[in-house]
Amino acid sequence: MRTVHFVVPDGIDDPARPSGGNTYDRNLCRELAAGGWSVHEHPVPGFWSEPDARGLAGLDQALQGIPDGALAMLDGLLASPAPDVLAAHAGRLRLALLVHMPLGLRTAANDEGGVRARERAALWSADAVVTTSAWSRQQLVELYGLPAARLHLAEPGVQPAGLATGTADGQALLTVAAVTEDKGHDILLGALTKIREVPWQWICVGSTDRDPGFVEELRGRAREHGLDGRMTLTGAAAGAGLERAYSEADVMVLPSRGESYGMVLTEALARGLPVVVTEVGGVSEALGTGGDEDAPGLVVPPEDPVALAGALRSWLTDPALRARLRQLARDRRESLRGWPATASVIAAVLAALEP
Repeated sequence: MRTVHFVVPDGIDDPARPSGGNTYDRNLCRELAAGGWSVHEHPVPGFWSEPDARGLAGLDQALQGIPDGALAMLDGLLASPAPDVLAAHAGRLRLALLVHMPLGLRTAANDEGGVRARERAALWSADAVVTTSAWSRQQLVELYGLPAARLHLAEPGVQPAGLATGTADGQALLTVAAVTEDKGHDILLGALTKIREVPWQWICVGSTDRDPGFVEELRGRAREHGLDGRMTLTGAAAGAGLERAYSEADVMVLPSRGESYGMVLTEALARGLPVVVTEVGGVSEALGTGGDEDAPGLVVPPEDPVALAGALRSWLTDPALRARLRQLARDRRESLRGWPATASVIAAVLAALEP
């Protein structure tokens, strides 16, 4: 039996901290095990923000517990900020790094904190690097000059799901994302203030604990414009609560300022929900196309509330457009890849690292 040691952030199963990275890691562990691998998980605390000495020591301790010559896969959230720890073990372990979103993209070009330098060193110390979108892969080439032969693409899979029931008038707008500036809730609220005369309800499913100041500002703006009764922040949800939110929605709206892929888009499409999304990062890969090669949703420029308002107005007021996009979403639903396909790609990468 082949064995892999998977080093992950602690709490990947914590329903209060849902994320695309957590979902990817959990499904990958499960599918590798189903495919005959022995998967040993090593959760490490302290990497949800800038890692401190305790977090780095915890990562080092986790790697010390892995036998010489073993195959270790590390989530990039842990590996990218810790090149010195990786360097100490690179000679005795075969290292594969899984990069969801390059950390270097979130820092200024002058990078006074050395984020890019650390990530570059960490990635170059690995035997293989797996990215979750072609867009992320290209970013690593451009930022760090990594050779293509060491970069591998394993797009996220999606769990099969039933079709959302929705409503006839399309007024139920859903956003599934932590309520933070990165996810662009303020942009969407700005767009919705421009179409107050059109009936709609906006449900936001996602943690409100990551940036409390941003959340309060969002609530205040909604009250100022008289929209607080039309915006609902539910907090994080999983399981039946999340499934209910999808089932009762008409359209997924994701106004992000950046996405490496956008797994909530494929989760929505798996339920036949069209999407309204900003054109950032790898979202076009998640969006894909429907039966006639058209996108199963509306795509607008990032940080443009006017364009977003126009797209939402079209969705809300044009029944023919809604019907067409719903059919495209159902078409796209049939072509979505499952998690076994993702795991098979990574299994091949890991197998190639074996002596």
